[in-house]
Parts: sequence; structure tokens; C-alpha cells
Amino acid sequence: MQEDFQYYMNQCLDLAKTALKAGNPPVGALIVLDGKVIGTGIESGKSTGDITNHAEILAVKDTLKNGFSDKLHLAQMYTTHEPCIMCSYMIRHHKIAKIIFGTAVPHVGGFTSKYDVLNAEDVPKWGNKPKVIADVCVEECNVLNAQFLELLGKSV
Repeated sequence: MQEDFQYYMNQCLDLAKTALKAGNPPVGALIVLDGKVIGTGIESGKSTGDITNHAEILAVKDTLKNGFSDKLHLAQMYTTHEPCIMCSYMIRHHKIAKIIFGTAVPHVGGFTSKYDVLNAEDVPKWGNKPKVIADVCVEECNVLNAQFLELLGKSV
């Protein structure tokens, strides 16, 4: 099972590198169903000026476009970063069953912050909270984050 995590997270890391090359935070996400990638997303909020263009949201939109709206509740989301509060709300709305992420986002993360949307069990219609697995390829994710912060320092 851990090998599957590594396989899909490596794909997320490639997507994150694409985001970084465009000047965005290095976040890549994908959605997997029955061993098949059914949606991908590359962070593009900074380059597009649209804060809602988070990798996780774009992966869900891609999944919907690909005709899997009725299967999201059976899927897994892989992402280089902990989904933020906004993305976590979307995850809960679509009832995605499992979230696998690399590095935590403590201030605004939907799992590790005080706004732990992924853990909430008292919102009507959200159903069961997703299973969350953290720190998958965390070192690689943190290296990309450091590269992004270095780019920000150079552009200031």
C-alpha cells in the first residue's frame, strides 16, 4: 500500500514542479479511482490571479469534466500539500473518501490547523470524514517549498 502512495505522490511532485516553474506554490494533486488517475490539478492561483485555482480544486474539476461526478465518494486524493480550508470544504462536499498528502499547512490546513474541516463530523450531509494520511514524500515536498520561498525572496 505504501508503494502505491509513493507512485501517485511522485506524479503529484511532477505536477508541483510544473506549478513552481510558472511561479506558483509547488502544489500538485490528483484523484485516483480503482488504480486509475481520473483527475489532475496544478496550482495556478498566483499565475492566474484567481485564488480558487488550487491544485485540489482543479483536480476535482478535472474529475467532474471527465465524467466521474458519481464516483468521487469512492476515490482517493493525493496532493503535495495538506488541503487548505477552502479545498477541504470542497473535499467534504464531494465526500472524497481518502486524502493522502505530503507536507502540512499548519495555519490554514483543513486537517492540522484549528480549522480542521476534514475532521468535522457535525455538519449535516457531509457524512463520514475522510481517512487522512499525512507526511507521504514530505521531504521532497519541503524541498519544493524551500525553492518557492527562495523565488519569493528574489522577487521582492
